Amino acid sequence: MTRPKQNNETINLTKQELLRALTEDDALKRLMQTLLQEVLEAEMEETLLAGKGERTAGRLGYRSGHYTRSLVTRVGKLELRVPQDRQGRFSSELFARYQRSEKALVAALMEMYVQGVSTRRVKAITEELCGHEFSASAVSDINQKLDEELTRFMTRRLEEEYPYLILDARYERVRENGVGHSRAALITLGIGWDGRRHVLSVELANRESASSWKDHLMRLKERGLHGVRLAASDDHAGLKRAIMETLPEAHWQRCYVHFLRNALDYLPRKQTDDCLTELRWLYDRHTAEEARRDLTQWLARWQDKHPKLCAWVEANIDETFAFYRLPREHHKHLKSTNMLERLNQEIKRRTLLVRIFPNEQSCLRLVRALAVEIHEEWVDENRYLDMELLREHLKRSTAPQPKAA
Repeated sequence: MTRPKQNNETINLTKQELLRALTEDDALKRLMQTLLQEVLEAEMEETLLAGKGERTAGRLGYRSGHYTRSLVTRVGKLELRVPQDRQGRFSSELFARYQRSEKALVAALMEMYVQGVSTRRVKAITEELCGHEFSASAVSDINQKLDEELTRFMTRRLEEEYPYLILDARYERVRENGVGHSRAALITLGIGWDGRRHVLSVELANRESASSWKDHLMRLKERGLHGVRLAASDDHAGLKRAIMETLPEAHWQRCYVHFLRNALDYLPRKQTDDCLTELRWLYDRHTAEEARRDLTQWLARWQDKHPKLCAWVEANIDETFAFYRLPREHHKHLKSTNMLERLNQEIKRRTLLVRIFPNEQSCLRLVRALAVEIHEEWVDENRYLDMELLREHLKRSTAPQPKAA
């Protein structure tokens, strides 16, 4: 069916206006403001179950004008008109969610400038972000409110069980006494019986050691962490030891992706053999028994050509097979630490702008703010895993076996 000519003209006009807008000053700022204004209006329509001026039997209330509220973004300070309704039902999540990480980023950049360690580039960014001058007291006020909110979240009581844990660390640059140092951001995620992903803890440590990870996990247990059945991580010796000591009831899953990367150390440089491809196939088997049977064949096939690799694989690969203890539908999610990948990518994207943080607290503030935002998105999404499969799996594995005749 051919669309009416008027619709085509409207579409072309919109494109022309958009192209013209993008060539003008402050185009992105105006575009962002228009988009966020539409989000607010759409949220109001959803709250009232009716559009502006629409007469419907199911509407839940009536509009009552607007009030102005600022939102600081990386394209500048936006002035938005927030709709109101007569009964006071409407409450937008836009500001709370968007501004938490933006405030943390802005605060980190402003703090650099206030402390006299910024560059002209940082000064330009902060002025564009804030849209006005700032002072040390303004920075302090922002930081205090953010820190209180983030600390409440990161120290909350963990009432529910988290059968699955995923742990990893990433490094950020922090300035101390005028010198840049690396600091480890220790991150623990959990999957609860609700089937959803949760950020459980984000902490900074001088380095990724057995003691720092053990302290991290002990604080989680003090907050109520219990019921862990599998913990997935890379092969960091300190983290592995901490898991074994603090979570003896849990099986440890060594990330198979990291394992395959480590295997490259036992191959000649630029090796193009199919041995690693075939090794990767072992992780697609239905059971550990199938994987071990195929491992025997793999070792026989490659032993003569790559004896060092085969010896290393044979000695260590069982650490990557713990996920076979889980329901098959959970295998692809728990055999690696990839669940943390999105969070780490978002952290990297934001912290690259700062490059080096003025102090540890500003670094922790931003990383935690991003983690909380992603946690809220995860909780609002559909469940990540069907945990009833795990319940049934555990029932079958603990059921008494019939005696042989």
